Amino acid sequence: MLTIRQDQLEVFRQYHFHKFEDEMVEHSKKFSPILTNLLGDAQLRMALRSAVRQAKGYGFTNRGPLRLFIEMTFLCGSAFDTDPQYSQIGEVLRFPEDQMVRAERIHLGTHEYLDRVSGPDNINVRNALIELSNLAQAPFEFSREDLAQGLLEKTTRAFPQKVAYCGEKHMKMLIEEGFREARQYGFSKPRELALIVVLMFAFGHGCARDPLYPWISRTLQDGKIVSPSARAERLERKALTWLSHVLATPSDEVRA
Repeated sequence: MLTIRQDQLEVFRQYHFHKFEDEMVEHSKKFSPILTNLLGDAQLRMALRSAVRQAKGYGFTNRGPLRLFIEMTFLCGSAFDTDPQYSQIGEVLRFPEDQMVRAERIHLGTHEYLDRVSGPDNINVRNALIELSNLAQAPFEFSREDLAQGLLEKTTRAFPQKVAYCGEKHMKMLIEEGFREARQYGFSKPRELALIVVLMFAFGHGCARDPLYPWISRTLQDGKIVSPSARAERLERKALTWLSHVLATPSDEVRA
């Protein structure tokens, strides 16, 4: 009788995991070419491993659901499962159903999202990024008292399809969460608070720790930058640089 030792079984598992990871690297490059090109292979693999660990926490262990979870990570950010912008997806993930049933429901919901929000060839996403870039470069017009309402209006004007999908209630939750996150880094000025909210709106509410956007966490945690104002200014410049890279590419390669 053939006996497989535990160490042999572990080698077998690791072999198949690395094979799957290699396939997901190539798939990700096709699925999100701009972002993966900016990341580089080493950072991309870190992001994929993080996504797989996260997916397994929801009982996604089969190949199809894992691949779908990775795609959702690229579309909506690595913390999409708890993001108020994508609350419908988070609810499905937490349903007590088989992983294949949940994955199919998320897959159908994603197609609806892309149709309603992204538009043909992702034109709505490109237009929104242009508006957000313009907003970042314009003189700031809101005081602390009217900041939350002003941001709701600005994000609605920049990306009405996404705000309609999220709903005003969840957008207000995102804005308040952005304010709390900003204060953790010593940001207190209205423009600094708004910067974090806009980054969350564009890249997901977990963008400050997202391995898909390491430039955000590196800037926020850079010990060489002592002043919160200087940190916010550096982060804003990096965001504009990132946007310029993305907007220099064809619309159909831009992801939501």
